[in-house]
Amino acid sequence: MKKAYVIFPTLAMLIFFGYWWSFSSDYEAKQAAIAEKAKQEKIQKLEQEARDREQAIKEAVAAQEERRIEREAKEAQKLKDREERQLAKEASTKAFREKEKLTLQLKRLNEDVQNESAEIAKLEARKELHIQEEAFLRQYVTKAETNQSDLTQVIQKIAAADAAAKAAADAAAAAAKKS
Repeated sequence: MKKAYVIFPTLAMLIFFGYWWSFSSDYEAKQAAIAEKAKQEKIQKLEQEARDREQAIKEAVAAQEERRIEREAKEAQKLKDREERQLAKEASTKAFREKEKLTLQLKRLNEDVQNESAEIAKLEARKELHIQEEAFLRQYVTKAETNQSDLTQVIQKIAAADAAAKAAADAAAAAAKKS
């Protein structure tokens, strides 16, 4: 029995040592494979992250370029709108000044028309007065000419009467001398 105490544990130890040897040789290979696989996965993960980072950088640069283009377009549009507003404001101001100028000109012209109308009315009144005066003078001249011819006839009658009176006085004086 004493041999059984040594043989069975030795045999169990040999079996265990064989099993452990096969496990140990496979285990290190498996662990190395697992470590290699983990290392490869880590490398692939890092490479993927690097590719993703590079892609993200490209996308960020593209997005930044798009934003820059949009910002420039927006600024150009703002500048254009500002210029259009300025031009519209200037046109409005110019139109307002032109309107004021034309309003003042219209007011002056209306005043001139009123002044000229009043002047024309005065001239028409003076013209009417002159026409009436001319008509009066024509009548007066006609009456004066009539009076002159009447006076001429009266003077001729007086001269004829004077001549007749003188002739009668001469005839009476001659008759008195004769007598």
